[in-house]
Amino acid sequence: MFDLLRNYIERFTSLPDEDWQLLLPHLLRKDLTKGACFSREGKICKEIGFVVSGNMRHYYTKDGEERTTYFYFENSMVTDYISCILGKPGSLTIEAMSDTSLIVFPYAILKSLYNQSHAWERFGRLLSEYLAAGLEERMTGLLMLNAEERYAQLLNSNRQKIIERIPQHLIANYLGITPVSLSRIRKRISKK
Repeated sequence: MFDLLRNYIERFTSLPDEDWQLLLPHLLRKDLTKGACFSREGKICKEIGFVVSGNMRHYYTKDGEERTTYFYFENSMVTDYISCILGKPGSLTIEAMSDTSLIVFPYAILKSLYNQSHAWERFGRLLSEYLAAGLEERMTGLLMLNAEERYAQLLNSNRQKIIERIPQHLIANYLGITPVSLSRIRKRISKK
């Protein structure tokens, strides 16, 4: 099972066996039931997860209303990255949307590996760049595209798992619209 994580890391950079062995003793399997939280608003997140099976939702709460900003599926890393880096309570919640199996390890271990290995340091830099690019793309979509354009972009993206596995009301929430608006948009697009 841990090889899945290594394969993911090696999408960013090659990882010699001696560098992999530095992380291996710190890896644990963690199972979450549907509705359980990996990270909770107001708490400091201290670990990084890798989704082996299941899916999760990343959301913020404002005035009692949840605002979904990201979904995690198999073969993706999950954490409240800002909380880990700053060591401060997070402003988001990451919740299992189904029974989910993860590989987890402490962020502090990853941070220490940056000083022990050029491969780990390179992985950290490339992962940060990947996350920054994703955040920029998401922010640009929310600021520059109207709701129908955001939905069309989602349909034409590599994020088909969202369309296939996420309930419509949460897709609407992710797009920043109501479920009724999403239904109208879907109807208009299907007629084209």
